[in-house]
Amino acid sequence: MFGRRGNDGPAKSGGIAAPPSPPRAPSAAAAPAASTVLVEPAREGSQQRQQVAPPSMQTPTRRRPVRTEEYYDTKSQVFSALIDTIDLSQLSKLDAEAAREEIRDIVNDIITIKNFAMSISEQEELLEDICNDVLGYGPLEPLLARDDIADIMVNGAGQTFIEVGGKTVESEIRFRDNAQLLSICQRIVSQVGRRVDESSPICDARLPDGSRVNVIAPPLSIDGPALTIRKFKKDKLTLDQLVRFGAITPEGATLLQIIGRVRCNVVISGGTGSGKTTLLNCLTNYIDRDERVITCEDTAELQLQQPHVVRLETRPPNIEGEGEITMRDLVKNCLRMRPERIIVGEVRGPEVFDLLQAMNTGHDGSMGTIHANTPRECLSRMESMIAMGGFSLPAKTVREIISTSVDVVIQAARLRDGSRRITQITEVIGMEGDVIITQDLMRYEIEGEDASGRIIGRHMSTGIGKPHFWDRARYYNEEKRLAAALDEMENKSK
Repeated sequence: MFGRRGNDGPAKSGGIAAPPSPPRAPSAAAAPAASTVLVEPAREGSQQRQQVAPPSMQTPTRRRPVRTEEYYDTKSQVFSALIDTIDLSQLSKLDAEAAREEIRDIVNDIITIKNFAMSISEQEELLEDICNDVLGYGPLEPLLARDDIADIMVNGAGQTFIEVGGKTVESEIRFRDNAQLLSICQRIVSQVGRRVDESSPICDARLPDGSRVNVIAPPLSIDGPALTIRKFKKDKLTLDQLVRFGAITPEGATLLQIIGRVRCNVVISGGTGSGKTTLLNCLTNYIDRDERVITCEDTAELQLQQPHVVRLETRPPNIEGEGEITMRDLVKNCLRMRPERIIVGEVRGPEVFDLLQAMNTGHDGSMGTIHANTPRECLSRMESMIAMGGFSLPAKTVREIISTSVDVVIQAARLRDGSRRITQITEVIGMEGDVIITQDLMRYEIEGEDASGRIIGRHMSTGIGKPHFWDRARYYNEEKRLAAALDEMENKSK
């Protein structure tokens, strides 16, 4: 299957220092690997940055050895011989594990024929690097395999940062050059039918596991392509895990469960990286399994566990500037699909008006997220986004729509020590004059910090014994559990 083409083979390609041009008509899955050879660059020892990462936050990982010029020269020759030898069209027909084994066998043969002097560990490192280059995302693969990394930020070929335990540290990962980095970016976005190049230099995409990807390429990014990956954990977080992490108290988690169960209309507010999408995923676990849920997102990130879920995703314009499907188009179309709940991954513009209309016309339990720093600011931003859509409605009318549609605002925050907390659970009561009236059910109060710089605080009850959604909770037979959670929260606050 993977025989040599003609007389070309490992023996003939000896002495080649740079990869040759790609074979004709390679398969779609393997084309990026052939078009730009994915080889990591050598790093000069004098320019290495010493990394200091919080040891308690990182899981034990094998440290990558310092690469030498000789290593990269050897890798370039082996990669060149591999491209000459392998049949990419046949490789694309295999599953990932079988393809990886075939590549390892061929690379081992190449190393033997060329008589490279390598230790067992060096040979294994080389095999892994080349397999990642051909089948995966090259130098990014070791970072994507780690479940303790929350964000990967690549600032051009020579600099990669990661977020571990809420702190940003520099990684050892480097790319051969900006062309290799751009090739990997193109491979990622092409999997979801999108493109990134000079004519379309900004792109949002996702990895197969749902991790969010943003790419901005030259000429907009001056120092080379900038790639940002918001990773999703392999094991999806639950409210019980958030309790163990200290993001919320057990009583607060029970309150959130009830809010999700009794079909309150919920808006999750928070800054960038505060955990809004994670919290939204947690709340959706308490949606009844017989409900029809439709999600609308710019890039599909939500991971709902219910059996009856329809996932929709926006589409950017094509190269002629046509064919764009906006979030508002999706939300409006949802109303014709008989949803019981509509979930908008992130509300950014005038689609908020259509979401509010849906919340107010029989689609109870709809949810969304908004970038805002406080619940009050969240409501103001919704008002501003409606104005952005060109709706010429009086301010009081807009506020009445908001107050009658939204039941609960949940505020998430990322604190300065890197920890994430649910800082407020606020319900919307209604209008008093021209002002929207809200009341907090729970607040997080910071009390100081410990010797290691970690924030010390606690979740406090505000003393509300009968929330505004009490009748809704009674309709779903949840009033006893709600009362018990509020009483326990108040007792612990004393």
